[in-house]
Amino acid sequence: MKVLLFGIAKDIIGASEYEVPTQPKPPSTVKELKDVLVVLFPEFSKLSSFAIAVNSEYAGEEVFLHLNDEIAIIPPVSGG
Repeated sequence: MKVLLFGIAKDIIGASEYEVPTQPKPPSTVKELKDVLVVLFPEFSKLSSFAIAVNSEYAGEEVFLHLNDEIAIIPPVSGG
């Protein structure tokens, strides 16, 4: 399960793409994916929030994931 990373999410993982482990089983929902990322990369827990897009659309935590989905992690942004 490939995830595209932007902003500070890219900095936390150290790459612009990350292959989420699918063993023993892949995350089946956006919530499970967030939980996996926080376990693997504790720095994610320091973010006040981060959005996940599935197939180019923002997805709530209840959205189901499939191995071929295009997933993107979009951290909060600031600017002026």
